[in-house]
Amino acid sequence: MSEKIRRRRTVARHGQLRSPGPINQLLKIIGIALAVVLVSGVSVSAFVVSDLYGTATADAVELEGQKPVPPDISEYEGGFDMLLVGTDTCEEAYAQLFGDRCTGDDAAGNLNDVNILVHVSEEPRRITAVSFPRDLMLPIPECTREDGSVASAMSKQPLNGAYTDGGLNCVAKTITEITGQDIEFAASVTFGGVIEITNSIGGVDVCLATPIKDRFTGLDMAAGTHTVEGLQALQFLRTRHGVGDGSDLGRIGNQQQYMSSLSRKLISGEVLGNVPVMLRLANTALSNLEASTSLTNPMTIVQIALAVKDVPFEDIVFLQYPTFTDSDDPNKVAANTEAAQAMWDAINANQQLQVTYQNTENDGVVVQEPTAPVESGTGTETPAPTDTAVALPDSIKGNSAAQQTCSNGNVRE
Repeated sequence: MSEKIRRRRTVARHGQLRSPGPINQLLKIIGIALAVVLVSGVSVSAFVVSDLYGTATADAVELEGQKPVPPDISEYEGGFDMLLVGTDTCEEAYAQLFGDRCTGDDAAGNLNDVNILVHVSEEPRRITAVSFPRDLMLPIPECTREDGSVASAMSKQPLNGAYTDGGLNCVAKTITEITGQDIEFAASVTFGGVIEITNSIGGVDVCLATPIKDRFTGLDMAAGTHTVEGLQALQFLRTRHGVGDGSDLGRIGNQQQYMSSLSRKLISGEVLGNVPVMLRLANTALSNLEASTSLTNPMTIVQIALAVKDVPFEDIVFLQYPTFTDSDDPNKVAANTEAAQAMWDAINANQQLQVTYQNTENDGVVVQEPTAPVESGTGTETPAPTDTAVALPDSIKGNSAAQQTCSNGNVRE
């Protein structure tokens, strides 16, 4: 693991508003955390609120090499990282919704189909969520399973097999190996939880530039703005054939559009200002949550909440890990290590990020020009990138929560 470098603390460039009450602060950070993880079904908010009310998780996972959590998370040099994983577990209550995935040979094993590494920087606080393609071919290291047995190392396998081989710990160890990032926290949840979670907040608004019709997921939506919840939300997040070129890379862009929209809804106060809704959301997600032992202390979660409560939309950035087509299999991808290193260098240096990639008709989303200034998480107008913003390599796809994107749908019968 790479050692994080202590950098001089700087004064945040964003003005502070009048400090809200402690409950509002907690709910706001819960919402921000949920915004970057609901796509994978992971709800850190559920764990926080429920644990604060006396409910504990009995299935915490020990991450190999996990260092003790400091009393104050500001002691993490260079910020901290949280891995968020969504698994395609065939739960009995939802198995009929997954079609071929939960019947016959395809029903064996649980795959980590959604993998997001969230980096929270030192001050000025920024949040960067990097999505890893499930079909990324990479080495999977030797991992210790929850029962103490050892999964052997493999020189080249798809990323989404890591959970099957060694559980959440193995996914974290694999992501650490390829990124060099220390992962302090990790959590995973099943896709079935997305249905109930989205219902509990009244759905999420999504934009379609063109219609989506995907017989593989059953999704059929016209162009325009829709509020998705329940099964339709899950179909929207899972659709691959219905957006862009029909690849998993196109699906990631579509998922990031959902996350951006969700973050705007939560921070607007529509959800965060309603305590019963937040508690219902927390309790709904709790039963589906699997978390690392580093997340078992409620005070740690509160500190995480307070650390990111004022991050504005332009500094909440969703990126896609850069890849090439794999030389051995055109249906898989390999790491673009040069572009990835430039990305991690900028993230670890805590610089504002500027996405230079230009979306094409093959991508899962198109970028919409704003018709009015977008309000940031602190209630101020979204500024343009500063002169010190780092332009990422044009092979790195992504957007900030301040940008409006719409799904680039297609019709596949």
